[in-house]
Amino acid sequence: MLSLVHVLFGVQPKAMRQMPRIPAAWQTVGFSEVVVDSREVVPGALFVALDGERTNGHNFLVDAVARGASGALVQRDEVERLQAELAHTQRPWTLLDPANCDGLEAHSLQTCLFISVDDPLMALQRLAVYHRRQHTPTVVGITGSVGKTSTKEVVAAILSRRFRTLKSKRSYNSEATMPTTLLQITPDHEVVVLEMGMWAPGEIRFLANLAWPYIGIVTNVGPSHLERVKSIDVVEQAKSELPDSLPPDGIAILNIDDERVARMARRTLARVFSYGLNPSADVWADQVESHGLQGITFDAHHANETVRIKTPLLGKHSVYTALAGIAIGLVMGMNWDDIIAGLQDENSVARIVQRPGLHGSTIIDDTYNAAPVSAIAALDLLAELDGRRIAALGDMLELGAIEEEAHRSVGRRAAAVVQELICVGQRARWIADEAQVAGMTPEHIKVVDTNNDVVDALQTMLRPGDYVLVKGSRGAAMESIVAAVQRHPEE
Repeated sequence: MLSLVHVLFGVQPKAMRQMPRIPAAWQTVGFSEVVVDSREVVPGALFVALDGERTNGHNFLVDAVARGASGALVQRDEVERLQAELAHTQRPWTLLDPANCDGLEAHSLQTCLFISVDDPLMALQRLAVYHRRQHTPTVVGITGSVGKTSTKEVVAAILSRRFRTLKSKRSYNSEATMPTTLLQITPDHEVVVLEMGMWAPGEIRFLANLAWPYIGIVTNVGPSHLERVKSIDVVEQAKSELPDSLPPDGIAILNIDDERVARMARRTLARVFSYGLNPSADVWADQVESHGLQGITFDAHHANETVRIKTPLLGKHSVYTALAGIAIGLVMGMNWDDIIAGLQDENSVARIVQRPGLHGSTIIDDTYNAAPVSAIAALDLLAELDGRRIAALGDMLELGAIEEEAHRSVGRRAAAVVQELICVGQRARWIADEAQVAGMTPEHIKVVDTNNDVVDALQTMLRPGDYVLVKGSRGAAMESIVAAVQRHPEE
């Protein structure tokens, strides 16, 4: 619970902060959580009305009030623009200056408080920084081109075996969403695990300045975001901002097998702890075996110890996710039993999900996101399964100048793995073209325009024993395909 006085003081610019005088009746009022999406408002929440590229959050104030928000961070002129709409809300509301609560005593405690700030996003960030500085958890920041969210889940699963752990939900990794996780920190939390994404150089450094990470994990540097940043060298520079922002007594956990990540050791003042398949790493793995949809096993080596690990993480490539989790456990002083227990937590570590499909098929749901490396890794997993193998592949976004060759590389691997290929989206046509060049016959390749077309094709095609991989970028929204072709519990 964030008290009203805490919020009113924290949202003000640091150099101009004044402690507001709150009427006695309002002293115990607070906010249950902070959200930036009106659809996530629950009774008691504080809604932040962000003005984004696609929509203006102020247009959802009426919805936020209806859902039970106790308050909102707003711009005064935007509220004045919406006076007519807000007049029809079922609950009273009032505009409130953070430093001046005069007149608040005249309002009932059911009144929704629209807290007027210069810029809701900046006010949210100021509040997050102010709140973070009141607490002393160990903050773990995670970045990389691929695997941030799965690594975050594994790291949190392991650390929660010993520490009271808070993690960011979903992929809340931006300047607008990460602050909402910081605002969930309580005195009980010992560890906070945060995913840190990038839109442009400087953003990860900015996020680090908000969160004060003590430990930073960099998973890899790959050809993502090239549509914006144009060069993988710039991606490397941007990702290196995390280890570069760590304190001298902090710890940088780096994937030594990725050359671009390994050289970040020269950029950080923190102690470096490395992981990978290279025996020179601080923790390394060999004897990696994939057991299809049953997970992977491998030997983990650290110092003079060797431990056989089994985890439900899917595909040989997931050994890197597991190693990052092992590394964080080791640097936090955890024992192997707790580390292994965290790695075996199916609810926390499974990102690729298998679901029962129509007509006795199995759906491999990897719709969370897609990049060339992860798409080929998913096809490698599919190759290990006995049965007819089908792939429904969508566009991979933000690849810039390499997008055609990236899609074609996936097409070459698909041709070697699947019996049936369905491609949806303008870019995915390159996957289909290259699969045919690589020798796949045209009658086993379908190129369609919409996700509904994929659903129609699968409903006709699926039969018992089939395995269907569904994968594409977030923007392709291919989870709708999975929802349509999975077998529902009542069936």
